[in-house]
Amino acid sequence: MNQNQASQAIQNPKPSNEPQVKGPEMNDRDRVNDILATEKYLTDSFNISAREASHSYLHQDIMTILNETHQCQYEFFELMFKQGHYKLEAEQQQKLDQAYQQFNNYSSQFPYQNTTLQ
Repeated sequence: MNQNQASQAIQNPKPSNEPQVKGPEMNDRDRVNDILATEKYLTDSFNISAREASHSYLHQDIMTILNETHQCQYEFFELMFKQGHYKLEAEQQQKLDQAYQQFNNYSSQFPYQNTTLQ
């Protein structure tokens, strides 16, 4: 990673009470990370359940639970990000524009030319 990329990191500071060297005991980060992993597993499982539900009311109930689980997973990610356990890399606007143009050009391959994606 070059110096320019390092300066584009988006990250919150880690909690001051977090140990520098990780021991075998679970800390708050480990607990939240475990919950986040569980939420991800649940969303994957509910996605399958929603696809395979054969009754409309069951499907509606699973979709409600799926949405709630996705929201919960997002909130745990946000918590970990705020605590400095995740970081994002800012991308240069030129690269974003190039990717947009590349995928925007693919729209000419769609079978229905007069439709727009939302």
